[in-house]
Amino acid sequence: MRILAFSDLHMDRARAADLVAASLEADIVIGAGDYCNARQGLDQAMAMLAGIMVPLVLVPGNAESAAELEAAAPEGVHVLHGSSATVDGIRMFGLGYGVPPTPFGAWSCDMTEGEAAEMLARCKSADILISHSPPKGFGDVTSEGKSVGSTAIRDAIERLQPRLALCGHIHDSWGARGTMGRTRLANLGPKVNWFEWPE
Repeated sequence: MRILAFSDLHMDRARAADLVAASLEADIVIGAGDYCNARQGLDQAMAMLAGIMVPLVLVPGNAESAAELEAAAPEGVHVLHGSSATVDGIRMFGLGYGVPPTPFGAWSCDMTEGEAAEMLARCKSADILISHSPPKGFGDVTSEGKSVGSTAIRDAIERLQPRLALCGHIHDSWGARGTMGRTRLANLGPKVNWFEWPE
């Protein structure tokens, strides 16, 4: 199986077209949040992805709420936020939003570390953990050199040891790859990222 994954589309029509075209070779497509901009344009962003015909799994970013994404997503899309879905035998758990809270103001959908830990505690096992925010210490370094990832997400990865942990959110760290125990980590960004399953 081939998994196509991305994050932080931010209504980029050309990037969306690339993803839709690549999805013809995918078995599953995963989005790790931020499809629109500051709570604006989510319907248009979802329309850009409407050509994806394989199972599509999305978590909300900090640019859209879970309720907004549920309402805008095409029928049949799996929207995960503190919840799980099994797709083609792969168990996925998703957690959206900015964790810890961002400095972006009232439009941003954020959670505290405590709130995130409480939601992540619902997950007892996962093959793939999808979060908008990166774990603390991986793919979380800003242009100012600050590490702004989530300790709750890092702790969940250490506890669950999923095969894959996929994230986005920190634009300056798009493309980062690494490992934590047996888990492969990736900060995706708005490009075509391929993962083979099983490895």
